[in-house]
Amino acid sequence: MAEKKQHPASALLAGYRPVKGVADELFDAQGRMRPVWRRFIDRFVRLSPEEIEARFERADLYLRDAGVFYRQYSNDPLTERSWPLSHIPVILHDSEWDHICEGLTQRAELLEHVMADLYGSADLVAQGHLPAELIAGSKQFLRPMVGVKPKGGHYLHFLAFEIGRSPDGSWFVLGDRTQATSGAGFALENRMATGRAFPERFPRAYIHRLAGFFGAFLGASERLAEDRDQRQAIPAILTPGPSNEAYYEHTYIARYLGVPLLEGEDIVVEDGRAKVRTISGPQPLGSLWRRIDSDFADPIELDETSRIGTPGLMDAVRRGHLGMANALGSGIMEMRAMLAFLPRISEVMLGEPLKLPNIATWWCGAPEARSYVEANVKRMMIGSAYAVDLPFDLNATTALGGEFRGRAKGSVSQWLEEEGRALVGQEAVTLSTTPAWSRQGDGQARITPRPMTVRVFAARTEDGWRFLHGGYARIGQSEDPTALAMQRGGSVADVWVVSDRPVPQESLAAETTGRFQRSDQGILPARAADNLYWLGRYIERTEDAIRLLRAYHLRLAATGNAADPRLRLMRVYLSSVGYTFEKAIPDTLLGRFEMARSCAAKVRDRFSTDGWNALSDLLETARRLQGKTKNGDDAARAMSVFLRKITGFSGLVHENMYRFSAWHFLSFGRALERADATATLLELYAAPDAPEGGLDLAVEVCDSVITHQRRFRVETSRDTVLDLLALDGDNPRALAFLICRMENIARRMPNAMDHARPGPLMRRLMQLSTEFSCAEPRDMTPERLARLRRELGELSDLLTTAYLR
Repeated sequence: MAEKKQHPASALLAGYRPVKGVADELFDAQGRMRPVWRRFIDRFVRLSPEEIEARFERADLYLRDAGVFYRQYSNDPLTERSWPLSHIPVILHDSEWDHICEGLTQRAELLEHVMADLYGSADLVAQGHLPAELIAGSKQFLRPMVGVKPKGGHYLHFLAFEIGRSPDGSWFVLGDRTQATSGAGFALENRMATGRAFPERFPRAYIHRLAGFFGAFLGASERLAEDRDQRQAIPAILTPGPSNEAYYEHTYIARYLGVPLLEGEDIVVEDGRAKVRTISGPQPLGSLWRRIDSDFADPIELDETSRIGTPGLMDAVRRGHLGMANALGSGIMEMRAMLAFLPRISEVMLGEPLKLPNIATWWCGAPEARSYVEANVKRMMIGSAYAVDLPFDLNATTALGGEFRGRAKGSVSQWLEEEGRALVGQEAVTLSTTPAWSRQGDGQARITPRPMTVRVFAARTEDGWRFLHGGYARIGQSEDPTALAMQRGGSVADVWVVSDRPVPQESLAAETTGRFQRSDQGILPARAADNLYWLGRYIERTEDAIRLLRAYHLRLAATGNAADPRLRLMRVYLSSVGYTFEKAIPDTLLGRFEMARSCAAKVRDRFSTDGWNALSDLLETARRLQGKTKNGDDAARAMSVFLRKITGFSGLVHENMYRFSAWHFLSFGRALERADATATLLELYAAPDAPEGGLDLAVEVCDSVITHQRRFRVETSRDTVLDLLALDGDNPRALAFLICRMENIARRMPNAMDHARPGPLMRRLMQLSTEFSCAEPRDMTPERLARLRRELGELSDLLTTAYLR
């Protein structure tokens, strides 16, 4: 192509060959480079392959450090995969983007009108514009929503549209996303990562920003949450939980917008009003950005098998106390068969044709359509990434996909007789290609054309529909257009909407002209507090085990005698809490790491990225070393590595975590677990009949060897060890210190006082604090230490009763 010769002779671009008969984003039909790409390509082709790889590695490193992942469905429900960024962005001119958004604005309004009709007067069905059996037969049509007027007056608040470019260069809609739309948060991370690869003023100053879109939607969510009777009702995001493939995005968006991330168990419905279960008691909930499918939202009125919904949520919606974005039942608009009827419905309801047509679609429910489907099934499927609703293989003999997988082979005619009413047929489409950086069979990396779709996000605001300027495209891993999905190996690219001149900067925060005001610290759901509390306990419990295992292996290396009384007593204790000695690094220790990380995963929206990475690194290191480590010195060194890493995590939390309620529960859990571990250690090794050397072991495990030497300047004795580890108010490992710490933390928790008197938790802590501040070493008998452990268990129960139920 002549235009290519005007660029530097670069192997990166010389091998770029658009597919004949397929539109390409980089070159037009005449082989000329599209103007919107020229400035980017001029700079890109001047980079050496080494410079390109270094830039892309910076982007990947950002994603790894930020902990960006998606959940890949497999036998392991918690399998995480790195975010598959395709580093070269898709570039569109803002004039073209404005044309796209104009067409999608019309489509958004049409979808709203159709949904309002389906759950209202049902004129479209009555007048024959939609088949009654199509609507009634869909599990996405929720009968409890019929006649319900949504809070705020609208059914749809946040939409996404999958669009593609046809061979003639025009855009068309491949599908509408109205149920639990994902990807907007990932679009932000795409932009952040791509900015690491291309930090120059151009293109950054000319690319439309993304933040203003989210600020507008946050404002709309806050207005939707307002209630005439409860002006302080809050907006929140409803997530299925950590097993969902887009859970990272849910946590990211919640943190970015500063709104609570809730699971179904966080919400309770009383008298038709939804409330959040918090550590301060139930708080009114005004709106939910729903990221779970509609039928799972309420196990009473919708899907009774749901374990992620909230009983009574449908009643709160029905009474108009809870706004839902999008409304329950909006999944009906995602049915692929709906695409077959929207062109005609647009003429009827809006009085005009669709400005942005959708892919040609037929609903094959009518018997007369079956022969057409049978005759054209191969043509409709070959080369189409979106004809997946036709459950046939390319030989048209085997039913496959979804509920049809595993059916016996049979003819198309036979299958149509059984299942034909549910069929949707779509015309085969050829997607445009876009530049992608890929490694070839010869080992060389270069730019190659890959099939692409763009996901466009729209949010309802006071000023109408507002669109996210780019951010998210799906890229195929090869020329095969069916390989776009990440679950099948596809990747995701940033989309730059570029202007001819620098664009104004936008931020998430709305401009204010009034006096500066600090916002409150938000709510802490009881479930989140519970996970933080147990995260603290698991971290401390794991650190204690690491210290004991290190001490064990150091003594094993020094004595070479596994029958040593001290080692035997340590094995008895560790075995009582689940540790075995078949492996130098026990499976139970890895299990503790995993439990701590699992608790952290459930509060990712409240947890720092550095803290999360520290826990992930600890677990990965333990897995890597387990099979290589031997008993004795080798295991002791491994435990030292774990100790440095876990205390590094603790330091991050202590130094950087805001002293809000979340920190209080995490810290209380750590203090209680450390007190229990210290009491157990003293009960065993400071007892009158403890083996020789047990006192030194207790001081070592409690990391107090130097302190003991400075304070007493004598060898360890029962009195010196009990004074240091039980009664010293300045030793962070001592029982008196830890009890005082728990008392100070509890004093700052909500409702610590009851009518100017200490509540049950505070009262019990004050009693213990007074006792231990006045005690002497001789009072710390094994019986008293054993009783303290039971009292610590009672403290945990009091905390749970007061805040975590």
